[in-house]
Parts: sequence; structure tokens; C-alpha cells
Amino acid sequence: MASHLSPDSALLRHAVATVAYRGGKTFREAPKDFPAFRIKPDSRTPVEILAHMGDLFDWALSMAQGKEIWHEAVPQEWDREVARFFAAVGTFDAYLAGASPVSCSLERLLQGPIADAMTHVGQLAMLRHLSGSPMRGENYFRADITIGRVGPDQAAPKREF
Repeated sequence: MASHLSPDSALLRHAVATVAYRGGKTFREAPKDFPAFRIKPDSRTPVEILAHMGDLFDWALSMAQGKEIWHEAVPQEWDREVARFFAAVGTFDAYLAGASPVSCSLERLLQGPIADAMTHVGQLAMLRHLSGSPMRGENYFRADITIGRVGPDQAAPKREF
């Protein structure tokens, strides 16, 4: 952890890295038909949820910069949305790691966009199971989640079951 980070900022960045780690596990090896899976006619598809997650991190960055701009992107194909998600998470994390001031409360960033994104990772994991492509469970307490590792290249699971 960089020495210039406050304990609150370090914890927030760890939460962001946790979303990236858990999200990466959920996105990897998703079957071709998973992005369009729908449990009800009016429910969001996985690719729509993933697009929303990218929107959340774009929003978080705008709030951190003091602009608060919400933009709802039109979902792209799955691999492009996965890339967009990791790019948005990376840009947000880099801002938090930099010297620029964060123009809103870190607690609000956690309780808003970051917690929302974590919830959506859980929804996607549940949808993977419901679609017939479940992921292996994992002891996330043992996972190698590191501040700043927010891209698609995550550590291998330490203990799956």
C-alpha cells in the first residue's frame, strides 16, 4: 500500500480490488448464451447488468472528481462490456491512488456505487447458476486480493470448493 494513502482510502481501494477480483471470477468462462440469459421477460440480462456496473464506476469517478455525471451506456457484446468494466474500475482506482483530491466522501462512494457493483457481482454469480453454468465457490477470506490489481488478470483462487 502506498504510504500517502489514508487508511480509509486504502480500505476503499481494497473494496474496489475485491469487486474486480470477484467480478473477474464471475465473468470468466461464461458460456456464449449467458450474456442474453433472462429469468423473466422484464428482468435485466447479464450483459445489461455488466454494462450497468461499468456505468457505476464511471459515476464513481465523476463524483470523486466533483462532477457527478450519470450516463447509462447502451450494452455492447459481452467481451467488450467486460473490457469496459475493467477499464472503468482501473480509471477509478488510479484516480483514488493519485494526488488529486477526492471531492466527495469515501463512505458515500462505498455505500453507493461500490456496494451496488458488489451486489451486481452476486447477481451475476446467481444468474450463472440459474443458467446452468455455475462457478465454483471460493473462500474469499483466503483470496489474494491486492490494492491496485483491478484488471482482468487476477490471482488464481487459493481455495475453491
